[in-house]
Amino acid sequence: MSSVERIAERARAALNGRTAAGRLRRLEARPAKAPWLNLADNDYLGLARDPAVVAAAADAARVWGASASASPLLTGYTELHAELERALAAWHGYPHGLVWNSGFAANAAVLGGLPRRGDVVLADRLIHASMVAGILRSGARLRRFPHNDLGALRVMLAEAAERRSPTRQLPGGEANEHAGSETGAPAVFVVTESIYSMDGDGPDLAALAQLRKEFGFLWVLDEAHATGWFGPTGAGALEAQGCPGEPDVLVGTLGKSLGAQGAYTLFRDGALREWLLNEAAEFIYSTYLAPPAVGAALAALERIHELGGERAQWHALSRSWRTAMQQVGAEVPEGDSPIVPVRLGSAARAVNVQRALRERGFRVSCIRPPTVPEGTARLRVSLRRGLTEAQRDAFAAALTEAWSCA
Repeated sequence: MSSVERIAERARAALNGRTAAGRLRRLEARPAKAPWLNLADNDYLGLARDPAVVAAAADAARVWGASASASPLLTGYTELHAELERALAAWHGYPHGLVWNSGFAANAAVLGGLPRRGDVVLADRLIHASMVAGILRSGARLRRFPHNDLGALRVMLAEAAERRSPTRQLPGGEANEHAGSETGAPAVFVVTESIYSMDGDGPDLAALAQLRKEFGFLWVLDEAHATGWFGPTGAGALEAQGCPGEPDVLVGTLGKSLGAQGAYTLFRDGALREWLLNEAAEFIYSTYLAPPAVGAALAALERIHELGGERAQWHALSRSWRTAMQQVGAEVPEGDSPIVPVRLGSAARAVNVQRALRERGFRVSCIRPPTVPEGTARLRVSLRRGLTEAQRDAFAAALTEAWSCA
């Protein structure tokens, strides 16, 4: 058997295993006008098709072209990209920003580049795969605390501080003179999200900000699923909880509530921005974000400000849909984010219920391990502004019928 045949056989065996476990992923091309109510994407504010956003994308294409046509350190970084950087930084209250091609690239670059071997990264157990990929690549020591458990995080921080102490006693009673020196002490990172993509919940960010003041760690926060939906100006959960600008690095996305594409990172210290644009392969070696996406994001920022008066309605909508699902027996947590998980346990049951809902005119996401922990396969219902009470009630009725098909 040749190497090609062996690799193909290996792939087939792995795919057969996924199929048997109910975990096989497939691509499906979505039509422009789908025959179902889409409750599966991340366009929480409906801006991807907003006339002002679409027009801005078209205008940017006419002025700048359909492609950036080069990596950012050559000619791909345009005045339009610089304008977006400034607008995003001002929105979130940061002095420095950097735009990326994707959220995965941004998280992997930040957490693959800033921590070093010998550093300690304390991360919520449910952080996104892009964050985990970066941390593992960095060589830093990864410790994960239970989801949203800041008490457990405090214990880990205290342990890390003890290890860094210059007067720490060794087991035999001898002081370690080198531990915790200014030049050699390991850095401590804390990595969290503000709204978690599969659970729709988040931590107490004000309490995290207080822990940062107490322990002096470098805080990386992903606000991807909170921007637009939360905060007086839509800047996210940090703004909503009264602690904007507290994390050392904030990661956000352009492809969810902003209805465009790409991502961004914001920094309290400009040295981190400059280091990443000099060292991060994800930034240096790819053709830069297309100008139409940049133009769309700038227009979406304006629309988010204009829609601010509706924000309380969106939160009420989320609570209302959750209640309707709970009343038909769904295991749904309380909350007001646009992400509503419906836990079903087994992957096979989740697939069956998803299929039954599709047949009744509703498209939801089916999330299975390893994306979520074993035994927690679920439907992920993504809400958006503009959903009606009639659609809510029809979905609840369809969900009731779908149980019997599982």
